[in-house]
Amino acid sequence: MMHLSPTKLGVLCIAISVVFFSINDVAIKFLSGDYALYQVVLIRSVIGLLIIVALIAPLTSGWSIARTQRLPMHILRGLFVVLANMTFFLGLAAMPLADAVAIFFISPLIITIFSTLFLGESVGPRRWIAIAVGFIGVLVMMQPGTEAFQLASLLPLAAAFCYATIHIITRRIGGTESAETMAFYIQIMFIVVSLAMGLALGNGQFGDQSDPSLAFLLREWSWPVVADYPVFLIIGVGIGLGGFLISQAYRVAEASFIAPFEYLALPMSVVLGMLVFNEFPGGLDYLGMTFILGSGLFTVWRDTQNQSKTLQEPLRR
Repeated sequence: MMHLSPTKLGVLCIAISVVFFSINDVAIKFLSGDYALYQVVLIRSVIGLLIIVALIAPLTSGWSIARTQRLPMHILRGLFVVLANMTFFLGLAAMPLADAVAIFFISPLIITIFSTLFLGESVGPRRWIAIAVGFIGVLVMMQPGTEAFQLASLLPLAAAFCYATIHIITRRIGGTESAETMAFYIQIMFIVVSLAMGLALGNGQFGDQSDPSLAFLLREWSWPVVADYPVFLIIGVGIGLGGFLISQAYRVAEASFIAPFEYLALPMSVVLGMLVFNEFPGGLDYLGMTFILGSGLFTVWRDTQNQSKTLQEPLRR
């Protein structure tokens, strides 16, 4: 068998994880017209948890993945992960795939801002310029004040802010908690929250909504048709294996080298949006994506140059 260096193995793991996550986004957008968000998340998370318990745990630390002395922090972190994912998925229901992904990728810039506010880290003028450029890109894509503006575009932006909060919490607990343990409790929180939402909303009393995001959030529970079973299986397996692979990538390779590969999701989302949903970005969309991509890559590079060995939270889950 060909031996891979840690760097090559890290790149391979992160590239495969990006494919898993991109397919996951497509599948959830596909399901958003027929099922409720809490139902999709519940089925996905049950399958993902089974993947972690049956496949990943035996290859890592076994049942000790459930051992922790920081349970309240795992619960808090898990709630923000759930909120980040659900706001992003609600955005997917109403927006072009590439637009939602691009706006979400403003998160490294928000992380930099949060690091200065909550961790006391210093930020130089070049990174502040990159932050400004990235937010200009978001404004170009969202076009506030025009007829093209959609309230749904605020959802992936909210997801990015939630993700930045997750990063700050991870920096607090990452020294004592393994990636497998954090992944395990994330899936538990997904299951608990989606079950609670299902009990509150499952009868569909608020389900008559014309807005795609609200309909996805409030729709009545319905048992999946057989033809959709493979799609649910794909998102469950994808989130389990994708989350593990991206954690492995950051474990074995330098964050400064592999982090930019997460941005492969952006061109991939453009292509998948065209092929699957017949979504073709306009000129302003490409301009905004370019601003966000360039500023995000610069910020990730600068952050990982300054702290190349610190725990870095992957951008996608």
